[in-house]
Amino acid sequence: MTNQDVEWPSDLREIRTELTRFMMSYKFATDEMMTKVNILKEEFSAIHDYSPIEHVSHRLKSPEGILKKANRKGYPLDLAGIRENIQDIAGIRITCSFISDTYRVLDMLTGQRDITVLQIKDYIENPKPNGYKSLHLIVAIPVFMSDRVQPVTVEVQIRTVAMDFWASLEHKIFYKHDGAVPPALVDELKQAADVANRLDIDMERLHAQVVSLGTSPDALTPPTSQPAPSTSDGQVPFPLPRSVLEAFLAKAV
Repeated sequence: MTNQDVEWPSDLREIRTELTRFMMSYKFATDEMMTKVNILKEEFSAIHDYSPIEHVSHRLKSPEGILKKANRKGYPLDLAGIRENIQDIAGIRITCSFISDTYRVLDMLTGQRDITVLQIKDYIENPKPNGYKSLHLIVAIPVFMSDRVQPVTVEVQIRTVAMDFWASLEHKIFYKHDGAVPPALVDELKQAADVANRLDIDMERLHAQVVSLGTSPDALTPPTSQPAPSTSDGQVPFPLPRSVLEAFLAKAV
């Protein structure tokens, strides 16, 4: 027991312990989701022609931020009430290459057995009035603590590079103006969102045209002089020299 524990009243020590466990459960849930997404990203990078996942990031609300939101929304200030009402304490953001990739990643994640889908909001098909686009889903995953299995909610946002670029700049502009953005600037932001959407559509069309040209079987297997497919961090996952592949082929025949 530390000096700090001795000086604190027992009720505050208990609250501190429970709040620490509460925050850790959301950190572990974030870690779990990051692992799932990075597995998909690395698998596609190593095996398929390209990965639909360009980038993935995460964030965790601070206890101060949670308390501020609970007060603003009028939620009960107990951990059970906060867990039930605030569903974006843990967040994952996935940036994809194309619009179709966002739905592809959505299907892959929601199809995993240990993920319970609580809510899906499709702001790509139905954008917000300001032009914001993204897929939002709230999921619950089990977190195995030392004395319990705790279902923990995580907010997942899936969007294209263009959507993410627009959303990031829009957030910075509103933050700089403390939410009081002039109407003319709001209109320009909406126009910029339309431009980003057209870029997404054009790039998707160009990608489809390239795919329709077809790829020869020989192009799928890199020559021995070229490096094997690499993972997201640039490392070769499993070196596979030609001799090893030929041995497996001979065995299969």
